Amino acid sequence: MHTVIFACVHNAGRSQMAAAFFNAQVHPDKARAVSAGTQPGERVHPEVQAAMAEVGIDLSGATPQRLTDELAQGAQWLITMGCGDACPHVPGLKRDDWLLEDPKGKPVERVREIREDVRSRVVALLTREGWTR
Repeated sequence: MHTVIFACVHNAGRSQMAAAFFNAQVHPDKARAVSAGTQPGERVHPEVQAAMAEVGIDLSGATPQRLTDELAQGAQWLITMGCGDACPHVPGLKRDDWLLEDPKGKPVERVREIREDVRSRVVALLTREGWTR
């Protein structure tokens, strides 16, 4: 079983979307995703919750969490979300950085565009790794 960590600074937008799409589409025997941040926010951004609800994914119960050594233990991948120097580094993990705009405070149309960009990147990762259902 592979574990992918999607990480951004506040774990309240991009990384939450990525982990939710990943877990909804992955073959459950092959991989799983968690999301975390270096400075977790208090809650998932409301505009992100609304955009994800439009595609049938409920993030109302999701809670931002800190990326810790314990959380990273046993993971194989760390995918950061374009957070630049604030992105976490975890030695020993395969790493990718997805340059994605932070959806916080953006108009709903822009949040939808970011959501679809996240979804397409997740689908590409799942397909490339052979982890699809």
